[in-house]
Amino acid sequence: MPRTHLPLASFALLLCSSALSAGAPAPDLASKPASPATAAAQKAAAAALPADDGRDADFSQRGFVASRTDPIIRNAQGKPVWNLAAYDFVTGPSPASVNPSLWREMTHLRRHGLFKVSDGIWQVRGFDISNMTLIKGATGWIVVDPLTDRETAAAALELANQQLGARPVVAVIYSHSHGDHYGGVRGVVSEADVKSGKVAILAPEHFMAETASESVMAGAAMGRRATYQFGTTLTPGPQGQMGSGIGPGLAGGEVTLIAPTDTISKTGETRTIDGVALEFQIVSGSEAPSELNVYIAPQKAFLSSEMSTCSLHNILTPRGAKVRNSHAWAGFLDEALRLYGNRSDVVLSSHCWPRFGQNEVTGMLASQRDNYRYLHDQTVRRMNQGETQAEIAEQVVQPPELAKDWFNRGYYGTYSHNSKAVYQWYLGWYDGNPANLHPWPPQERAKKYVAAMGGAGKVLALARKAMAAGDYRWSSDLLNQLIFADPTNQQARALLADSYEQQGYQAESGIWRNQFLSAAKDLRQGYQAQPIQAQGMDMISAVPTQLLLDTMATRYDPAKLAGNPLAINVVFTDSKETAGIDAGKSVLIARVGQPSANPQATITGPRQLILGLLFAKIPLGRLQMVGLKIDGDVAAVRSLQDALDPIPPGFNIAEP
Repeated sequence: MPRTHLPLASFALLLCSSALSAGAPAPDLASKPASPATAAAQKAAAAALPADDGRDADFSQRGFVASRTDPIIRNAQGKPVWNLAAYDFVTGPSPASVNPSLWREMTHLRRHGLFKVSDGIWQVRGFDISNMTLIKGATGWIVVDPLTDRETAAAALELANQQLGARPVVAVIYSHSHGDHYGGVRGVVSEADVKSGKVAILAPEHFMAETASESVMAGAAMGRRATYQFGTTLTPGPQGQMGSGIGPGLAGGEVTLIAPTDTISKTGETRTIDGVALEFQIVSGSEAPSELNVYIAPQKAFLSSEMSTCSLHNILTPRGAKVRNSHAWAGFLDEALRLYGNRSDVVLSSHCWPRFGQNEVTGMLASQRDNYRYLHDQTVRRMNQGETQAEIAEQVVQPPELAKDWFNRGYYGTYSHNSKAVYQWYLGWYDGNPANLHPWPPQERAKKYVAAMGGAGKVLALARKAMAAGDYRWSSDLLNQLIFADPTNQQARALLADSYEQQGYQAESGIWRNQFLSAAKDLRQGYQAQPIQAQGMDMISAVPTQLLLDTMATRYDPAKLAGNPLAINVVFTDSKETAGIDAGKSVLIARVGQPSANPQATITGPRQLILGLLFAKIPLGRLQMVGLKIDGDVAAVRSLQDALDPIPPGFNIAEP
């Protein structure tokens, strides 16, 4: 639909209110302490928490061996990428600026170092958002989930070798297709050793396709939203980032990937690796679209990857991902209980800390099963009664018998946004009300709302009244409309930042806190676009060529070719693949193994150079200087490159 303009009277109201705000005092853009309303909310939250029996404090410290003496992990250029001491401030009673339940969670998650889980099994925790699990084989280490970054993974393995004796890595297991479970692989093994067969890499079926789908196809949007979810621009502190709910923050090193050499496709499959008997459970469709759990038979240990952790997880992660099947998730937990519960003396995961003892294993699996099943069933029950996402999110709350188990609480996922995800799984975004079928887009809608309420001055007055009453949800709703109607309104920006900040302080979920505080920072300082991360090239290089070319097609702007179709062939000299690219008047179609019979040009070179041309958009001349070959019409290749949008460095979230 073409954009229509506000009526003159409404536009005059906006101008008048902007003029009034122009004479107002300069807004206070500083971070604020907890308000009296927030302090009262924290006191009430603390009073409602279950009794702390000390088990988490015991389990999170049990088996501690040692940690690094130098808390700073650096990259090859000497730049810090991780600080083990970043959360040392989390001691003593919780401050008013942090939800007391989240503060308690971080007292356990902040612990870092090498921990013995059982004879032959260790974990390195706190070196990243995730855990590295080390299984001792006859000759070397089996590494499960090599963290997010090359540098943190290398530091974790170095610590283990220092404390336990140096051993080579003989196998790596990726539990699932999220970057914090494979990204550090080059910090523990070399690609040469993998290719030679000295190191095996195991992963669940469809691992590479799902990695590409989530990290490449939707990588730009997901990456920007992840900065909010994980608070990557925030500094840890009582008024800043407080971890992610299932671990600390994200490290800032190099994300890498080496393709698997072995695939697990069904529950019950076994492998004996370096003398260690392993059994696998496929749980794809729970926390990740491609995921497995590992039963380590000799030690009677069940590694539940990310299907069960110290928190309710996400059915739809706020950073964006495919919606997860909560019904299947509960079913996989029940299956794990039946298959491994009575055979396991410890349950560990790729986040958080283990739970020790068979009763703890069965109790956790059963309770978390019921947590996801209750969330699913009660959402669907209300959905079928006609309630919408927002209504269900207010009505479906965690029952006390589930909330009493700390590992069921919403430090990462919440009942609020997860119930909306269950609704989306079944019914999609539309709630059935035609008023929501074709509304105005956010900016136009906001202008109309602000005009209808009498202008920016009245909206600000209503928001201040709500803030004074501690109703931050309503104040942010009002102010968000005002910001989208006029993002230059400095009074509104400052007040909305204050509102978000208080909601962040009150949040039990670490990632809710991060999102509120990240938005507050952007409103106060303005969003600064980040440079494209070069480490993405390693992951892009490892995924199937057809998926990469299909991803390239999502960046194709046909208008830039001015109706002049192109046919270009591509020859990948290292992967021995050939592809044909047809850039037409509306779509770009690429076919691996089907080159064009009459191409205007043929591009020949190694995969990295071709990806540099089509993804990083490195100037053609520079690529030709280092070996990229063009046969035919060089101008046609330049036209194709020009017709591809650059990978965007980011975009606004808290404002238009």
